[in-house]
Formats: sequence, C-alpha cells, structure tokens
Amino acid sequence: MERPDRLAILIGGSAGQGMDSLTAVLEKHLQRIGYWTFTTRDYMSRVRGGHNFNQTLFGTSPLHSPSKGSDAVIALDAATVELHLGDLAPDGLLLVDAAVALPLSAAGDARVHRLPLKETATASGSPKTEGTVALGALLASLGLPLEGLAPILAGHFPPEIAEKNVSALQAGAALAPVHRDAPCCVDPKGRILVNGNEAVALGALAAGCRFYSAYPMTPSTSIMNALAGWMDSGRILVEQAEDEIAAINMAVGASYAGVRAMTGTSGGGFCLMVEALGLAGMLEVPLVVADIQRPGPVTGFPTRTEQGDLRFVVSASHGEFPRLVVSLRSPADAFRQTVRAFDLADRFRIPVILLGDQFLADTTVTVPPFDVDGIVVDRHFGTPDETGGFRTYALTEDGISPRRVPGTPGVRVCVDSDEHDEYGRITESAEDRVAMTRKRMRKEEGLAAFLEEPEFLGDPDYDILLLCWGSTREPVVDALARLARQKDAPRGPDAPAPRYAALAFGDVWPLPQKELLSRFAQAKSLVDVEQNATGQFAALVRETTGLVCDRKLLKYDGRPLSGEWIAERLEGGDE
Repeated sequence: MERPDRLAILIGGSAGQGMDSLTAVLEKHLQRIGYWTFTTRDYMSRVRGGHNFNQTLFGTSPLHSPSKGSDAVIALDAATVELHLGDLAPDGLLLVDAAVALPLSAAGDARVHRLPLKETATASGSPKTEGTVALGALLASLGLPLEGLAPILAGHFPPEIAEKNVSALQAGAALAPVHRDAPCCVDPKGRILVNGNEAVALGALAAGCRFYSAYPMTPSTSIMNALAGWMDSGRILVEQAEDEIAAINMAVGASYAGVRAMTGTSGGGFCLMVEALGLAGMLEVPLVVADIQRPGPVTGFPTRTEQGDLRFVVSASHGEFPRLVVSLRSPADAFRQTVRAFDLADRFRIPVILLGDQFLADTTVTVPPFDVDGIVVDRHFGTPDETGGFRTYALTEDGISPRRVPGTPGVRVCVDSDEHDEYGRITESAEDRVAMTRKRMRKEEGLAAFLEEPEFLGDPDYDILLLCWGSTREPVVDALARLARQKDAPRGPDAPAPRYAALAFGDVWPLPQKELLSRFAQAKSLVDVEQNATGQFAALVRETTGLVCDRKLLKYDGRPLSGEWIAERLEGGDE
C-alpha cells in the first residue's frame, strides 16, 4: 500500500483531561523527527468538562488548513467517540479505554480499538498517564519511533512525572492494535514550531519593543504570556493591567516617554480602548495594538474564531486621524508584519492595528526560522529647530513632525489631547484646527508609498478571482491546490474547468488598490471569502474601488475555514 503524504490525528476529551499537554508532546515529536505539522485547537470556555479536541496534521510538505476528517483518534471519553467516529477515515483507527461505555454507533466497528489504557497507566505508575499510554499505542501503530520523546516529556513535566510518562509511553506501544504506514519522514532542516500569537510576540521583541501592557482576554492572552516568559532574555517589561483602558493608556504613556510600546486584546477589550486610540492619534504618539478577533458581539463565542472586527477597527474612535490596519495571514507573516508595524508607527507617528484571530492565534505550525538579519530598528526621532525650542507639531510638508521625547536636554516637549498649535499648546483657533487636521491627514499620502499590495496565489490564467484577507489566506492556499487538481478531471467539451486564483490581503486600511484593479480586469467572476456574516471586506472593497463581488463565501459558526470547505462550495455552488 502506498504511503500517504499526510495524516490527521485527533485527540478529544473533556477539559482537564490533559489533551493540550498530549498534543504539545505529539506535535513537537513529529516536528523533530522531520514532519511538517499543523495543529488546530477547538476548546470550550470552561475550565473543566465540555467537549474539546485538537487535530494535528503531519506530512511531507507544508500544511495550511484543518482537515474535515481524521485518520486516527485518541478518545479520552465516550463523547469523542460519538462525535468524531463519523469523520474517521474508512481505514482509520480509534483508540479508547476498554472501560468507556461506547455509543451504539461504535458497535461492531472494526476501526474502534478498546484497549486497557487506564489499567496500563496505573501499572506504569499513575492513572493520569492514560493519554500517554494511548499515544504510545498510536505511534507504534503508525510505525513512528518513540526515540526522542523522553527529552520532550522531561521538558514538559517535573522529573518524577516525566519518568512515569516515559514508562506509560513504552507500555502503550506494546498495546498497538494494528500497523499502518505513516508518511515518510523528511529532513527537519531546523524548522521551528510556533503559533500566531507567539509569532507576534517574537516580532515585537525583534522590533525592539520594550513595554507591553494588556488585560487577559481570550484569544489574545498568549501574546502577553509569551512576552512575560521572555522578560529577562528579551529585555521587555510586561504589565498585566487592571483593565483594557489602563492597558492602552499605559502603552500610550510609555510611547510618549520614548519606549517602543504595544498592547493587545480581543474585540470586547478593543471596544474599551477606542478613546485612548484617539488619544494616540491626537498626540501623534506611535502605538501598536493587536486585536486578536473572536466572535461577538459582547462575550459572543469567547474561544472561537471570526473576522468580525474589520469595519470597527478601521473607524474606531471618534474624529478623523490616520492609521494603518494590517491583517495577519500566517505565523511567518505575523512575525514580519509586527516588526513592520513598529517601524511604520514610529515613522509616521500613528497607531498601527494588527488584526489576528483565534484560528491564527492558537494554530501551531512548523515553519522555517524567522529571518532577523535584515531587521533595522530606526526610531525616526527628530531634532530641535534652530531657535532652540521644539515644535512638537511642526507644520511639515509631509505631515510628519520631528519627534523628541520629554527629558531631552534643552528641549521642552508639550502634548495635549485638546486641539493644539505647533508647540502643543491648547488652542480654539479655527485656523489652527484646519492646519492641524490637514497636517495629520497628509500622513496618509506618505503612508500610501509603504502599503503592501496583496499576495497573488493560484493559476495565472484564472477566470475566477477570490478575495481574502488575514488568516483566510491559509485555507485559500489549500483550496486552490485542491481545485487545481480537480480541473484535470474529465468534463464535457462545453463545460471547461474553471481556473482559480486569489488575492490575499495583508494591508487592509488604507486599502492598496493597484494589484486588485489590475487583476480584476481578467476575472470573469469575483468571489469574497471571509469569516463574518456580512462580507465586511467585500463592502470595504466596494466602498474604496467600486468593485462588487459576484459571490460571497461566508463562514461565521466560530469554527475555522478549511480548504475542503471552500473548494466544495466553489465547485458545488453552495453558499
């Protein structure tokens, strides 16, 4: 039987049963022995109970989106059997403890293997290692090595617990019920394992961020957790504020004092930040804000994914001031765009908003190491004018006033949230108001030269052009590959296979238009793909360019997009 090029392993159970630890050990092992991996996490907003599951794909080439089905399942409870048996591959295997009462749907199913997992775990030193026993059985069933797992377990658990898990792993391997070939291992070539939020945190460190303040809010919290873990090595101060209002005001204050500063939150927390966002715009203080989206309104689906904040962040805070909104497309893109965000925030003295989402934040993938060699940290500070004073808001041709920080010898730096003159003094002059508004808005003209056009993906001879933004880029890549394979399937002479391509946007406000307008000229149909109920990006495109999408593929159930989902709807015509 020919080896597959990829397999999907699902680990399911109730919160508190150790699925995350088990998945972390599995994906790290697969990455170290040479596979590309891709892990998504589906979890409920509760500490214990409920049904949670993680799915890890691994294979011989980069992976971009979750799979609808799985090839192997470790079921830590009966609910996992009932919910996921229907999506198990015909030649798949499901491992479950012999004492678990199975649903009727599993009766007589040869793919279901009832093993003495808990009994074996107890004999190995601890009943809590039941999942590790199952992992050992699964790895042995797939012909995957156990060598290398001991140091991973030692890095994940205290020594005594790690030792019990190693024993459980070996005992589990002896229970392997079947043998099935896994994909061939490939050279790991030094790849790293990282999720989207970790990539943002690493990008902030690489950009010279020295202050991060936030209030915990799923799914943004892991940015703060990662940076807090690197406070000493990364030379950064991380402050858990009492709320989101305090968090953004701390970041504004730190930036005013001359430190590269950042804050992060999700949609509900961003709602609380909007007045201080306007403060950064009026003070012309550089600021980077990460909004890691989740479904709303209000509490919504706290642990799920969506792209529902786009129109909100584009216009957040009253009044008018320039800003840059960048959507993050992948962990590698998140790292690079975070570095870029700090540079552009300093260069133009504006807020830069990074839009992520739970799918990107929690999905762990193997990627080549991030390139840090070309990163240059330029703070773009100005100098005092010839009179020895300092016009904090000097009326410059490009709208960018030279910047100094308070405490600079011989320089007085004045700022105010009220409208002000060039020296930062409060004014109610109509002339000053017009001059300052025009000065601030002139920054958009310069910013336009730094906007990045969307990435073109797919068939150059396309007739159907997809539009996507942010993390939808990854499942669209998967969908395009599937559709490219399907175009060679036999069809009637009067029904040629459509050819697909896509534009994947990173910068979304101001919207770069050159590539879009150029590519649109060839397209017979324009299709919007995004994760919200109203097609927010399609509306933004229509507002700024006049282009109208013929179809919209919108998903807003809180679960991530997949290449299969997109391809099926494009081929079948379903919305």
